[in-house]
Amino acid sequence: MIRVSQLTKQIPGGPQVLSGISFEIQPGEFVAVKGASGSGKSMLLKCLALREKWTSGTYMVDGVNILEKGFAGKMKVRREMAYLEEKPTLYPNRTALKNVLIGSAYQTPIWRRVTGMVRNDDYMGAMDMIEKVGLLDKAKQKGDKLSGGEKQRIAIARALVHGAQTLLADEPVSGLDPHAAEQVLSDLKRMCKIQGISVIAVMHQGDWAERFADRILGLSGGELVLDVKGRRLTEREKQLI
Repeated sequence: MIRVSQLTKQIPGGPQVLSGISFEIQPGEFVAVKGASGSGKSMLLKCLALREKWTSGTYMVDGVNILEKGFAGKMKVRREMAYLEEKPTLYPNRTALKNVLIGSAYQTPIWRRVTGMVRNDDYMGAMDMIEKVGLLDKAKQKGDKLSGGEKQRIAIARALVHGAQTLLADEPVSGLDPHAAEQVLSDLKRMCKIQGISVIAVMHQGDWAERFADRILGLSGGELVLDVKGRRLTEREKQLI
C-alpha cells in the first residue's frame, strides 16, 4: 500500500506547486489523476517516483517510511515503481524483446544497458509479458519501427518484467489514436486485476479516466480537490478541476 501524507513541493526560488496532498493507493488499484494544465499532475508523479525532491510530507510504501530511509528508500522506489513517460524512450536499434530484457535506465545497472547481456532464463519471462500486452508478433521488431501505442505497451512490459509493483504513467495515451489508447488502458486495467499491480496515471484529456479508473484524483492549483470512485464526473466535479 502507498500512503502519501501532506506532500508539499516548493520550487527553490519559485512557486509552491503541490500543497498538502494526502491519499492512499491499494494494491491492484487503477487511479487516474486529472486536472488542468499547471495543476501539478506531472509533478505529483515525479515526486512519487523520487525524480523530484519533496519539500515536506510523509511517504509510506508497504509500511516503509521512504523519505527517512535515504538511499535504501530511494532504491526501494526504483525497484518497485516505474515511471512511464508520455513518450517512452526505447533503444531504437534493439528489438522489442531486447528492450524489455535490458530494462530502462532507472531499473537496471549500466553494464547491462551497455552490453545488452541477459541471462537465458530471463527470456521466457520477457516473452510472457510481451504476450500479455498483446505484442508477441512484434517481439523481434526494432524499437524505432514500433508505433506510439506499441512503444507504450513495450514500456509497460519492460517495467513489469523488472519487478515494478506500481506504474506511474504520465499521459500514457496522449497522441495515440482511440484504438491504440483503448488497448493500452485495457492492458493496464487487466494487469491491475490479474497481477495486483497499482497504476497511477495522469489522464488529462477525454473520458478515459471515467471509463477505466477505479478512482479519480483531481488537482487544482497544486491542491487535491477531488477523490471519487471511477465513474462519470458531475458537472460540479468537472468545474473543480
